[in-house]
Amino acid sequence: MFLNCHSYHSLRYGTLPLEELVRQAHESGARELVLTDINTITGIYDFKKECEKYGIKPIAGVEIRKEDRLLYVAIAREFKGIGEINRMITDYHCEGKDLSETAPVLKNVFIVYPKENIPEHLRENEFIGIREEELTLLIRPELKKLIHKMVVWHPITFSTKKQYNLHRILRAIDKNILLSKQQETDYCRYSEVFKPVDSIKRAYESYPEIVDNTCRILSECRFDFEFSTPRNKKYYTRSKEDDRKLLSRLAFSGLEKRYGSDHKKARERVEKELKVIDQLNFSGYFLVTWDIVRYSNSMGFMHVGRGSGANSIIAYCLGITDICPLELDLYFERFLNLNRKSPPDFDIDWSWQERDTILQYIFDRYGKDYVAFCGTNVEFKYRSIFREVGKVFGLPKEELDDLATKPIESHDQNSVVRLVQEYGKLLEKFPNQRSMHSCGILISEEPITNFTALEMPPKGFPIVQFDMHVAEDIGFEKFDILSQRGLGTINDTVKLIRKNKGTIVDIRDTTLSKNEQKTNEYLAQGRTIGCFYIESPAMRGLLRRLKCEDYRTLVAASSIIRPGVAQSGMMREYIFRHNNPDKFEYFHQVFKEQLGETYGIMVYQEDVIKIALYYGGLEAADGDILRRAMSGKGRSLSALQKVKDHFFESCSRQGHPEALSKEVYRQIESFAGYSFCKAHSASYAVESYQSLYLKVYYPLEFMVSVINNMGGFYRTEVYVHEARMSGGIIQNPCVNTSEYQTTLQGNDIYLGFQHLQGLETAIAQGISDERNNNGNYKSLDDFIRRIPIGVETLQLLIFIGAFRFTGKPKNELLVQARLLQSTFKPESRGLVLIEEPVKEYQLPQLKREPFEDAFDELELLGFPVSCSPFDLLKTGYRGDVLVKDLLQYHKKQVKMLAYLISRKHVPTKKGTMYFGTWIDSNGDYFDTAHFPDNLKTYPFQGGGCYLLLGTVEVDFHFPTITIQKMAKMPFIPDPRYAYDKEKQYDIHRQIREDVSMTHREPYPQQHEIGLPRNKMNGLE
Repeated sequence: MFLNCHSYHSLRYGTLPLEELVRQAHESGARELVLTDINTITGIYDFKKECEKYGIKPIAGVEIRKEDRLLYVAIAREFKGIGEINRMITDYHCEGKDLSETAPVLKNVFIVYPKENIPEHLRENEFIGIREEELTLLIRPELKKLIHKMVVWHPITFSTKKQYNLHRILRAIDKNILLSKQQETDYCRYSEVFKPVDSIKRAYESYPEIVDNTCRILSECRFDFEFSTPRNKKYYTRSKEDDRKLLSRLAFSGLEKRYGSDHKKARERVEKELKVIDQLNFSGYFLVTWDIVRYSNSMGFMHVGRGSGANSIIAYCLGITDICPLELDLYFERFLNLNRKSPPDFDIDWSWQERDTILQYIFDRYGKDYVAFCGTNVEFKYRSIFREVGKVFGLPKEELDDLATKPIESHDQNSVVRLVQEYGKLLEKFPNQRSMHSCGILISEEPITNFTALEMPPKGFPIVQFDMHVAEDIGFEKFDILSQRGLGTINDTVKLIRKNKGTIVDIRDTTLSKNEQKTNEYLAQGRTIGCFYIESPAMRGLLRRLKCEDYRTLVAASSIIRPGVAQSGMMREYIFRHNNPDKFEYFHQVFKEQLGETYGIMVYQEDVIKIALYYGGLEAADGDILRRAMSGKGRSLSALQKVKDHFFESCSRQGHPEALSKEVYRQIESFAGYSFCKAHSASYAVESYQSLYLKVYYPLEFMVSVINNMGGFYRTEVYVHEARMSGGIIQNPCVNTSEYQTTLQGNDIYLGFQHLQGLETAIAQGISDERNNNGNYKSLDDFIRRIPIGVETLQLLIFIGAFRFTGKPKNELLVQARLLQSTFKPESRGLVLIEEPVKEYQLPQLKREPFEDAFDELELLGFPVSCSPFDLLKTGYRGDVLVKDLLQYHKKQVKMLAYLISRKHVPTKKGTMYFGTWIDSNGDYFDTAHFPDNLKTYPFQGGGCYLLLGTVEVDFHFPTITIQKMAKMPFIPDPRYAYDKEKQYDIHRQIREDVSMTHREPYPQQHEIGLPRNKMNGLE
């Protein structure tokens, strides 16, 4: 009897999760149930599964609303009907077609209109819904004659009084109004709850036709859907056989390019992989990915294929990845095997500047009817919950800010706030809006609207109405098309080198990213600021602790730095064994043979497969089952028990003592869930090495590109400092030299106009466009004639020194600007045929203090350019020790003066601690540790220079300072406000620092790791 049910996927309307909706329907005696969320099919696939748990027949539909007004409910007679509804909603969302008051002709759909919107003529498949409370109205002649076309209308929206209140709150949030301002039409009726089916039938017993019509709809509708059927585009060509032939031809062609014609091992691996790919029907998936990469290469774009796809030699031969799986002993079974039914997963990165071009190609090449982004459900979050709920209760902004930013225990406990907290908690995990998955693309064999309606977010590519988990559940596998700034930096550097030096660097040549002596030296010293993935303080410290001097160690470092691996203690143990190869024994000979590269530690997910294969005697595919059973993906107790039994049986057949096998299994169990995909680390390591190679040999081009790609871990100031340390001469923006982005001319680095705070983008771009089209600006007057600019923006350019080519001091330019602006008529801009000389005024000599320029730069750029932060200190003291000497001070106390770069927040059982990164007066970096007790007395006080007192701890070649005392050092007063004491220290509060947060537990100590460094006595 329930033809119109809302779940919480009816955004900001329904209050029932699907599980709760179906459970309550079952308790009400329902044998059939129709899910009709508002303008969406988001929940229908999960709904079907829930219904089948309770033996309820699921039926799918959609409630069609326009501008929040109910038009009708569309109920799919069969699965084809869902597609018809989807296309209608898609036309509305994506094509701008209006939703008509009456339904269009839909062949496989029943339509139910509310009493308030009855059309003049009803088609055979169209009915009128009558609520129980409306039955008394059927004595009216105009309704009485339509009884034969009526059905039971008992909508479901909530279940309890509290949920009814929650529904009203959601409606107020949606309409952005106060609860007290709601009209009755803004929310549902109080009767929209489940009732026993028999009770509903009794209410309609005087109108058997209405009940019969309802039963007819419920009996004729069905929702048949096979979840296990693959939905991705089946074939790249026209058939499976043609796909197999094309993939084979491309693979062997790539094999010859990558390995030559006589590499037996590579050829055998290619043949083996091709066979598995064909058996699992994934040739088309590989070819579609190859096609996208081929287009990218034809455009001169750079990409990085990463993830478990790099375990495939076919992917390497096709150019999808640049990781040789033979070199790194990567198992194809980690990526794809006959026991693993979920399709392969290719993650491909492009530069953030080029990704949209790739996306457009995919949509154009495979057709907009077959391609869409995955959706994602954005839930109500802590801050937004309290802000949104508090707003509808009428709380002022100040209180909303407190609710949103302060912990719940510190909230005021008045009655309104208690209500906000009570209903806010109910909203946790509720979907609030649909959004676009950051990178997942679906390419469908059938028109994608057969399965989902599409929506059009602001970015301009259509999205499906379900998330990646549902997509995978119903047979879709996404293509991950990602973007990152690291590739943009590499791309731009290569272009800049060609432009400035005429040198062509083939950065895709992987011999550059494996073993280059000078690059290895930089790597071992942690001189990696600006380089993708290896520039953070933690990573630079790890590289120094490892004295990382080669690509393989970099691959390991890229893995053990990951939160899970580090958290398990494997990072600490790896560092110890790397530096002390003679102070541990391999647990078993197999560990030495197979994990010698990582000192017997299971760092990578592939290592689990190795141990299962070579110690346990399992097949590689079974080893991957073991890895998956223990990891977060598809963890299953029954599957784990089965594979565990199989492991011990196989170990016994190998002749291993049970005690030894138990310890091996314990190690697998301990670290399988933490370990990281080696292929993924290898892909990261290649890109990191490419970045570092460019930094080593072309430092200025590289740092300019880092700045233009908006950096990475640090703020722009740090990359400007690094450019200066590399020999660059930093120049403030100049109207006759600078572009919107930062540029390099010889050793001069001209900061781009984009870094000027307060300068509009249009003006910033217009300055260089006008100059490039019509020549340099001759004077301030010439600039004003050519650029539409207000006096405040003009002053900003003067203050930063953008008119220094005139040779006039800033004070004089400011006066001249005021005089020119007062006489210049904007409507005359561009109309002057003969330029008349500007009247020159004799101005008195205006004095400027030495550091006024530096404070102008602090205000407009966020950091000084004309001097160092240390030059602005009141003191001339620079500390007793410099970074270059720290290794000599192990366990000794030092006093240093340093400029704060960044600090990282780490929670501990005793409170918050921080790790700080600083530079000394020579510009060299060092790191500090600040423990909770110390921070209570000596807290951080924002960006700037500090005097530090602490003890040096050298941990495997890497010094850090444990701070005992610190004090922020005062800068000189702002000389621009010599006569305004109140403003002399305003700018000091704007000095920046980078603060990053982590919520991880502290890394375990040696005794907590539980990894033996010796063989088990008496067992081999």
